[in-house]
Amino acid sequence: MPTDEALRMARDAGLDLVEVSPMERPPVCKIMDYGKHKYLQSKKEKHKHHEQKIKEVRMRPKTDVHDRDIKLKHAREFLLEGDRVLFSMRFKGREKFHRDIGHAAFKEIVEAMADIAKVEQPASMLGMRMTMTLVPLKMPPPKKGHGGAGALAGKRPKKPRSEGDAGGPSAEGKQPFGDTVLGGVQLPDPQPTAASGEPASS
Repeated sequence: MPTDEALRMARDAGLDLVEVSPMERPPVCKIMDYGKHKYLQSKKEKHKHHEQKIKEVRMRPKTDVHDRDIKLKHAREFLLEGDRVLFSMRFKGREKFHRDIGHAAFKEIVEAMADIAKVEQPASMLGMRMTMTLVPLKMPPPKKGHGGAGALAGKRPKKPRSEGDAGGPSAEGKQPFGDTVLGGVQLPDPQPTAASGEPASS
């Protein structure tokens, strides 16, 4: 149907005309509450799980206490963020004959991290490198969204709109989200007065 007629239907219903498939010919639009639509999208995004990564913390048999404490601090931060931590200790030369140093150091790490992590892969030697993997005991809660559609939810006044009233969250030409809101906001083609139904002046 003509854009003007669709805009009029959206205004009569107190809703927005939103372009959902701009690449189609003709473009596909829906009459909906744009603020509620974006709010529901933001809620779905909040429930996405953290993408777990593996962070490596490298050590040496002769790493001093101060440096080790700094490394353990970083490892704790990684675990609290929901990531796995791979501890690796590289031996050089005759150090490989003192694997007990590595096992003792890794045992202390497990005890220090016992409140937030557990062993996924125990200490094992491969060539000149000893490794151990810890995983968090629980995943962190999803992070809250910043601004976005949630800020619009429930805040759009449901007042009658005149034929020349642009309305919508982007009445001044701003477009805070990826969708194109046609409820007097912004059209895919350069027709600045399509919302009002009046021809554009040259």
